[in-house]
Amino acid sequence: MTDDYRSEDTLTGSEREQLEAFLHDNRLEVVALLDGVTEEQARRRLVPSLTTLLALVKHATFVEKVWFHVSLAGRTRAELGLPEAAEDSWVLTDEDTIESVLAGYRRAWTEADEIAAAYTLDDLAVHNRRGPLTLRWIYAHMLEELARHAGHGDILREQILAADAG
Repeated sequence: MTDDYRSEDTLTGSEREQLEAFLHDNRLEVVALLDGVTEEQARRRLVPSLTTLLALVKHATFVEKVWFHVSLAGRTRAELGLPEAAEDSWVLTDEDTIESVLAGYRRAWTEADEIAAAYTLDDLAVHNRRGPLTLRWIYAHMLEELARHAGHGDILREQILAADAG
């Protein structure tokens, strides 16, 4: 796995190459939320919800596993140690550190890519509460989900770093 942005290299690539490149780039944006921040900054809450920089990355791990490991590969949330309720994926434990959460996220996305590689864009994920949906839909949803959360994180990060600089 490289940490280079890929979307610019796929301007004339196939649909799958482009989807995978943009997904990879959004994953890097999520990882960058924790770049150079302290453990305290990563856990700092600026909003009433559980949204923190560290919780955003922990939630992204949950999302990767739910869509690829569960919906596509048919594993259970219990088997993966995932909460049943999505809102519980934002809860941080004392054991959650920048290092551990980033390692878990990178592991989840590597495994997600391995799972997806066995499917075509039109193959169906049948292990989902919504019913069958395509891998193409999962990629599009993941792009939307990760881009939204990276944007939330960018704002939190900017506020945290500005407050600590002044």
